[in-house]
Amino acid sequence: MKVQVEELSPIEKKLSIEVENARVAEELTRAYTALGKQVKLPGFRQGKVPRRILEQRFRERVEDEVIQRVVQNAWLEAVREHKVEAVAPPQVTNNSGLKADGPFSFEARVEVKPKLEAKEYQGLPLTRSETKVEDKEVEDRLTQLRENMARLDPVEGRDVAQAGDFAIVDYDAAVDGNAFAGSKADDVTVELAPGELVESNVAALEGAKVGDTKEIDYVFPADYRVEEVKGKTARFKFTVKALKRKVTPELNDEFAKETGGAQTLEELRTRIRTDLETGKRNKAQGEERAALIKALIERNSFEVPRSMVERTIDNMLENRLRAMARMGMDPRQLNLDFNRLREDLREEAVLEVKGALLFEAIAQKENIQVSDEEVEKKIEELAKEANQAVSVVRKYFKGPEERQGLNLRLREEKTIEFLKGQAKYS
Repeated sequence: MKVQVEELSPIEKKLSIEVENARVAEELTRAYTALGKQVKLPGFRQGKVPRRILEQRFRERVEDEVIQRVVQNAWLEAVREHKVEAVAPPQVTNNSGLKADGPFSFEARVEVKPKLEAKEYQGLPLTRSETKVEDKEVEDRLTQLRENMARLDPVEGRDVAQAGDFAIVDYDAAVDGNAFAGSKADDVTVELAPGELVESNVAALEGAKVGDTKEIDYVFPADYRVEEVKGKTARFKFTVKALKRKVTPELNDEFAKETGGAQTLEELRTRIRTDLETGKRNKAQGEERAALIKALIERNSFEVPRSMVERTIDNMLENRLRAMARMGMDPRQLNLDFNRLREDLREEAVLEVKGALLFEAIAQKENIQVSDEEVEKKIEELAKEANQAVSVVRKYFKGPEERQGLNLRLREEKTIEFLKGQAKYS
């Protein structure tokens, strides 16, 4: 097999590959032999159909299959032999087809990982982030927890709505006498508090009695999601069906137990402080990583393969959709413009790809390696974070791809720590 490699750009190569006729003939023989064992033709016993008959009936199909197989095998062999770091499947051009008495030739254009010689990566500017957690932050989180665990109890002893109450209402609305999407609903909970009606705040119901009907004019925001009512005035007719009040749990050991993560209030405070510290630490690490990437890119200019950017956008988009699902939203019902989302993520994806390539180049230059002991320690940390058995997490990283992915992740973390150790903090 003959292979000629041409560099079209730092991120693209063209391979001109010529496969000897004997190898193609062997593949054709193998293909027709396999086909002959499968087909049934009138006048012939199965497995006894002459090759010339098979060629008359199935030549195009067989040659297409053989071309695909020859191209795939020859391409992989050429990439290994010439150490081409392909980052995407090739674009293959084959204008000649199979020849009875000559070699088979094709060209393959492919995006490749750029060869980087990272420079000026020592003494990068960084700003030290604050990770200390103040007592007020812990108390604020406790207050938020209490609000989240509050319940609505029926109001007793009165039937007149007061500020701060929650009312169960039916409503019917119209704009210029016409109904619109979402203009009618039953058994809706609204709060008698200042704010926007579209956010379920209806302070104007104060003073209404259970059973009363009250009409209210409301101007929709100019950016409201329903196009037909943006910026328009609607007349709402509310019927008050019941009144409720918010009951917030007391801050004590029983409350701590109800959260499911502590037995005492002090234990809950400790857990909250630990979570806040972890969150701040992770945020600081993310900010430092982003700052390092920005500084490195300013000092190292290079192109990145489009396919790597597209894959990174795929991963970012998938992570965002999963985050929506965890928050209880169904992305399928949000009418998302995925083309626009992809373009919005493109700049961030380019930075991410460039950062990963620069970290890899620095790791190679500084001979930063990851030991088996470090991988095992990371698995134990991940198991603890996920509250799972180490054996379960270890089993997940047993496969070569998963293991390599974890190794690369750890090497990047070590590279970032190396850069931070060399950085100039302000």
